Amino acid sequence: MIRLHILASGSGGNAAIVETGTTGEGVLIDCGICKRDFFARAEEAGFDLAGLRAVVVTHDHGDHTKGMGVVLRGLAKAGVVPTVRTSAAIFAASAPLRDAVASVDAPFAPFAAGDVLELAGLVVRPFRTSHDAAESYGFRFDELEGGESDSLGYVTDTGIMTEEARDALAGVRLLALESNHDVRMLEAGPYPYVIKQRIASERGHLSNAQAAEVLGRLAHNDLRHVAAMHVSQENNTYRLPRETFEAVIAEQGLATTVSVAFQNRLVTIE
Repeated sequence: MIRLHILASGSGGNAAIVETGTTGEGVLIDCGICKRDFFARAEEAGFDLAGLRAVVVTHDHGDHTKGMGVVLRGLAKAGVVPTVRTSAAIFAASAPLRDAVASVDAPFAPFAAGDVLELAGLVVRPFRTSHDAAESYGFRFDELEGGESDSLGYVTDTGIMTEEARDALAGVRLLALESNHDVRMLEAGPYPYVIKQRIASERGHLSNAQAAEVLGRLAHNDLRHVAAMHVSQENNTYRLPRETFEAVIAEQGLATTVSVAFQNRLVTIE
């Protein structure tokens, strides 16, 4: 079965590893954290980095890419050079990402929405999200193990949930879903007005209330675990998304486990 190791999630830096149940291989989603934290949390998760086969990048913002160079070079020293996949527009917009790939001569291939990628024994389907980046993507991961299918949906950094995204995430067993801010906390918080507008816009981040509406549509009897992602440390608390998600799950009478991803702490869902 698929496991998701969320190494870090938030505006300070993001990284997560999708691990396959059949082979123990994995795919890294983004890398906006330092080498020390990356290696320490991967070890804490029990994931053998020798099995890291690929990296997929959601978008070009620094909190998702700034650690890529030091991490790829650290992996290369251990003999691990994963394939890097992102869109052509993201690659062109991110000098840190281009430099990271060049520094270890990592294989690179662009993807587009609707493509079907085969990475580390997983079928990976990128879909567009709505964020103020060159382009931004979420992912659906599917694995076939012993004749049974397993699936994970991963979506952060989006101001709205498009129908394309909802379709891609339908029926997943595991769901990592952005729940960035509380609207009232954002309005009353310390950010400049223009930043508040950006966060709350259709190209910003999902609020707790928006995430709850999305979860209400995506929840089903076989959804086993949902994690609230990219929680703002200034405009949210870790308690609010958990309670919001738990209320949705309780209303639908489901047995889904709810977790919250942290900025500085490993969280694994499976």
